[in-house]
Amino acid sequence: MRAIEVQSGRLIVTEREIPQPQTGQAVIKVMAAGVNQPDVMQRKGLYPPPPGASDIPGLEVAGIVTALADTNTHLTVGDKVCALVTGGGYADYCLAAVDHCLPIPNRLSFNEAAGIPETFFTVWSNVFDRAQLKKGETLLVHGGTSGIGTTAIQLAKVFDATIIVTSGSSTKCCFCMDLGADAAINYREQDFVAEIADITGQTGVNVVLDMIGGDYFPRNIQCLANEGRLVQIAVQQSPKSNINLWTIMSKRLSITGSTLRARDNNFKAEIARKLLNYVWPYLESGQIKPIIHSTFPLIEAASAHELMESNQHIGKIILTVGA
Repeated sequence: MRAIEVQSGRLIVTEREIPQPQTGQAVIKVMAAGVNQPDVMQRKGLYPPPPGASDIPGLEVAGIVTALADTNTHLTVGDKVCALVTGGGYADYCLAAVDHCLPIPNRLSFNEAAGIPETFFTVWSNVFDRAQLKKGETLLVHGGTSGIGTTAIQLAKVFDATIIVTSGSSTKCCFCMDLGADAAINYREQDFVAEIADITGQTGVNVVLDMIGGDYFPRNIQCLANEGRLVQIAVQQSPKSNINLWTIMSKRLSITGSTLRARDNNFKAEIARKLLNYVWPYLESGQIKPIIHSTFPLIEAASAHELMESNQHIGKIILTVGA
């Protein structure tokens, strides 16, 4: 099969043996694969695969089940699925845990379905499970037009939260508003701390979902309401920052964070079950959908990474793989 390897910081097309499933695994003929920031970090040597994971990049795929190690499973050969994987997505065939495979929602193409797993698993786990966002609360999302951002806007909206986003241009801010955000702040032209104070009548937001880190940390703390929750899911700026402990104490704030790739199979399987129960009906009805910016053939994965790093995209970047 064709596969993309990381060699000296570059993405190289090569050939590999088609993987064989072990207990609890399926082989998926990949029709499309999502491109994500962790893939870029892996290419740069900053995010190595966890033990036992494929060294091939790619954390989400959509395709057709071609082989199963076990017959006692909800999957059958020929099923069309999307799946969260620990690696291996940039290839013609990919291994996935059967419990991390979900049916492709009606209405959606393989390309669209490949844009679901990484962001939907991440947003559900962090915004709804860890931060416990509730109906009527306010969520601040940094990077509103990223894959995470466009997913968070839609999920928070259907569960009746108020959404404020930051983004880097007026065009991107308008897109977020059209998608369902209640307010959008251009962080290049506005101080998001001051803007959020005005928008919320000085009370602050209940939950912050942040991928930036660095000097955003103390500013996020300022934005939080009493009993507010900050969830850190990436550190694109810096992993280090100053902490004002008194503000945390006086506001009774909760600070948490997580990464998804290295979590165990049972943890991810539980998220998959929740998505199927609580989110899939909205995907089936068309009330929410993955936002796809552009697609590239598998052999042009390097160009997809260039676009990802340019930060000019809105939504997901997808690699088309199968015929």
